[in-house]
Amino acid sequence: MNICVPFLDAHIAEGRGHRPAIQADDRAFTYSDVAGVSARCAARLAADDVKPGERVFLALPDGVELVGALFGVLRRGAVAVMANPDLSADLLRFLADDTGATAMFVSADRVAECRTWVEGGARRRIYSSGDSAHQTSPAHAGRVEVFASGPDDDAIWQFSSGTTGRPKAVRHSHRAFTVASEAYGAGVLGLTENDVTLAVPKLFFGYAAGANLLFPFAVGASCILFPGRSTADALFERIRRHRPTVLINTPAMIRQMVSHSEAVRQDLSCLRVTTSAGEALPTRLQERWTESFQTELLDGLGMTEMCHIFISNRPGEVTRGAIGRVLPGYDVRLCDARGRDVSTGETGELWVRGDSRASGYWQRPDENARVFRGEWCVAGDMLCRNGDGTFAYRGRVDDMLKVNGRWVAPRSVEDCLLAHPRVHDAAVVGVKDADGLVRPRAFVVAVDPGSNLAEELREFVRARLEPHAHPRDVVFLDALPRTVQGKVDRRALQS
Repeated sequence: MNICVPFLDAHIAEGRGHRPAIQADDRAFTYSDVAGVSARCAARLAADDVKPGERVFLALPDGVELVGALFGVLRRGAVAVMANPDLSADLLRFLADDTGATAMFVSADRVAECRTWVEGGARRRIYSSGDSAHQTSPAHAGRVEVFASGPDDDAIWQFSSGTTGRPKAVRHSHRAFTVASEAYGAGVLGLTENDVTLAVPKLFFGYAAGANLLFPFAVGASCILFPGRSTADALFERIRRHRPTVLINTPAMIRQMVSHSEAVRQDLSCLRVTTSAGEALPTRLQERWTESFQTELLDGLGMTEMCHIFISNRPGEVTRGAIGRVLPGYDVRLCDARGRDVSTGETGELWVRGDSRASGYWQRPDENARVFRGEWCVAGDMLCRNGDGTFAYRGRVDDMLKVNGRWVAPRSVEDCLLAHPRVHDAAVVGVKDADGLVRPRAFVVAVDPGSNLAEELREFVRARLEPHAHPRDVVFLDALPRTVQGKVDRRALQS
């Protein structure tokens, strides 16, 4: 059940090798092109005695070299470890060492740096993105036999966002990606071979690896890939040039796009659907997107530990303020601190199970015991089940604040603040006062702070939420700090 076959080789075998697989800035690459890159990579790994089951580290910018290397690793039967190519040297080395990678693919400018890490006879091959081993060629994938991986063998490792220390490698099987592709790629996005996808996150992020590579490849569609940072200008330019049908988006970029000075002049009519995930989507931001671009925005919830999204709105069935319904093949519970189910309308910690669940973290026994409980995954998200069967997101367990003996969900306060016409962005964290008691503090990006806006915002929240939930302090910032995944960096706000 090696996923190299259904996601790539099947298209060659069934006569679709000429179809565009990747649309880059300078040219399009067909499925045959990608298969040729993949075959050369696999042959090079075999020649260098990289064995099936060994880890191969991929720290390359988005493009045909990364995709070809990924499928080459899978073809060889090895495990692809996906990493951000812009990581610091210290963190890149830590992750490569931590996962026990025996080979690395890195950009040409990092080869010399990485080769200095191989000391004392340690066996780790370093390949450059410029090596002829994985340049495009007409070579047919059939020249290198696909290793007969089992459905539960490790295929791809992805790193958790690392909000509490060093990132953790999350181990995903071949089966996980076929399950997620069917549930979300087919079941929610309804992808066909005529679709063209474009993503804000890069492929090292599981959300994009699925929705902007593997899921379109499953049906013979094409994806738009470009190196470098995603910005509103970069996305608008590629939408004009390539006319994608599906945009894989995040709340941070949604805010940038609707706030862009040229937003009203953008033609996004090619998009049949836009998704949002990665962090909570404020209701007002969802409304602004629809008002600005007249395209549907589907919010959803996934996690690295479950491979991809498992709760989502569907096209034509978007519920305001909700992340949608559970996808077929998944089960969800909302529990209190003792593991007991909470009632409809109450907030509880999410327990989820399904066949795309990871087998665990690499060499993290304590965290495995905490998160992976039998068939269930309990990774710390707080949700509320609505009366209509949809779910509302309430934040993370670690983000919840106990104020005056009562729980406060920062997300609810942030949504309230964002409803104020002068608030552009907002985040709420807990800080201790002089007596050591936790109080909500709001960090606000305002259109025009003025002298009285802080008190106005406190009263605005107090009038709409329970009194104990209002922020005691309001701090104005030019922009909220964010992680490399685009999420609000709450640790930075608390420091």
